[in-house]
Amino acid sequence: MALADAPHTDVPQRLLLDGQEVEWRLVRSAAAKKLRIKVGPDGVKVVLPEGRNSREAAAFVADNRDWVIEQLERTRKLLAARRPEKRADGCIAFRGETAAVRVVRAEEWRAPNKVALEDGVITITCAMDSKTAAARSLENWLRKQARERIAQHITDIGKRLKRAPNRIYVMGQRTKWGNCSGLGNLSLNWRLIMAPDYVLRYIVTHEMVHLAIPDHSQQFWLTVQSLCPNADRARQWLVANGHRLTVDLAGLFSPGG
Repeated sequence: MALADAPHTDVPQRLLLDGQEVEWRLVRSAAAKKLRIKVGPDGVKVVLPEGRNSREAAAFVADNRDWVIEQLERTRKLLAARRPEKRADGCIAFRGETAAVRVVRAEEWRAPNKVALEDGVITITCAMDSKTAAARSLENWLRKQARERIAQHITDIGKRLKRAPNRIYVMGQRTKWGNCSGLGNLSLNWRLIMAPDYVLRYIVTHEMVHLAIPDHSQQFWLTVQSLCPNADRARQWLVANGHRLTVDLAGLFSPGG
């Protein structure tokens, strides 16, 4: 292939498809005869022939949104099947660090299950006959930690943005890390407390900026970047490690735990 025919890959671009933000790249190719979309483990690429521009490529992705989303989901499932979660039994991620999880059943314990973090170990203290599963207590504790940290970020970012959400929901969505509704309500995923704090801050920033700028225009991304300088790093972390946050907490414990 001659040098002039070598494909050239542009910087990532983003498009909102059915409420899901999709990142894609242009691959310019002198050899291509028509627009084509490729979806694989390395993301979404649009092959752009000579004489066609990026606006046409964006429109092409939008016109084929159902197929793109279907292929992305198919790719995620294939990757999950080929790449089993590698972690030590009894360990989870907490704020980007590995934390051991230990259950202590005490005969003298009469209070509800208690969860505490000390020296990198999360200890769940239970009564011998506790009816509450250790996994449920751990999730409740993680949700509480997430709610507190999310509230701190919202307060900080809100002061700088001069915006405040109507309501804040901390939820366990399986397909989204965050959302900003048309009513100004924010929904954040509690599992983000397992990620490094700069990742959680990025998602909070992203949704907070939507209170002021509802679209994904250049102004939106510039505002996100000004409030969260680690935005690109956070997105890269989620692409590479997001699957680690969906660990089944019940699987940490033996039957009956």
